[in-house]
Amino acid sequence: MDRKFIELFDRFTHGAMPRRDFLERLARLAGGTAAANAVLPMLENDYAHADTVSEDDPRLHTEFPAIAEKMGGYLAYPLAGDRIPGAIVIHENRGLNPHIRDVTRRLALEGFVAYAPDYLYALGGTPEDPDRARDMIGTLKPDDILAVSRASFRAIVKHPRSIEKVGAVGFCWGGGQVNALAVAEPALAAGVAYYGSQPKTGIENIKAPLLLHYAGLDERINAGIADFEAALKANNKTYELYIYDGVDHAFNNDTNQARYNKQAADLAWSRTVAFLKKYAG
Repeated sequence: MDRKFIELFDRFTHGAMPRRDFLERLARLAGGTAAANAVLPMLENDYAHADTVSEDDPRLHTEFPAIAEKMGGYLAYPLAGDRIPGAIVIHENRGLNPHIRDVTRRLALEGFVAYAPDYLYALGGTPEDPDRARDMIGTLKPDDILAVSRASFRAIVKHPRSIEKVGAVGFCWGGGQVNALAVAEPALAAGVAYYGSQPKTGIENIKAPLLLHYAGLDERINAGIADFEAALKANNKTYELYIYDGVDHAFNNDTNQARYNKQAADLAWSRTVAFLKKYAG
């Protein structure tokens, strides 16, 4: 995949570019509408391939519980065993989509009470149209987002299967929200941020150990690494930081043909599970 297409798609998915403008620019880059139509399916997520763990896996309990007024999401945990750690899974700026629900089930199979809040729940829930979900997320206020994160954290701390230690993992927009939660929630056991935006203030308040995954080709997010790492070091925070060379933003998303990188995703996932078990287990 030519990087010019990936860079254009990144600007579209993370900015205010209308879909019509994106498609027009894609056609110009590709050399025509027909060529653009051939490229587009590789750029967009294909949720037909989302279920690496089946929704009806007999090893798991899954449901869509409401945790508070106007707050809800997707819960998964193993049926067997005793009390286990908890993990909040924070979605990308496309909402609580099938891929994130699959990631939640993956964490459950690793031995966690895994809960993925739907940050669009109060607005009627994540729509099927990912562009509409992105636009809806753009209307959310930081304080309201953090309120959902903290309420979700508290709900899983109190869950009957939880040992009352809860970490968080997030992707893209969700990675940034994991960092924000770490600043605001001193009881967070661990935070894992995949290619997430970095907090500018409050880093001295972070108590949770952080695992930070970045994509080597992700210039937009990586521009904030140096200042964030300097602040973490200056405040003696516990963290691990990995940059995966030669891969793009969203390299973990296996429903995206253009950006998914299995080698990097598998390595980052193994580190994620080990980190959460170490600090929240």
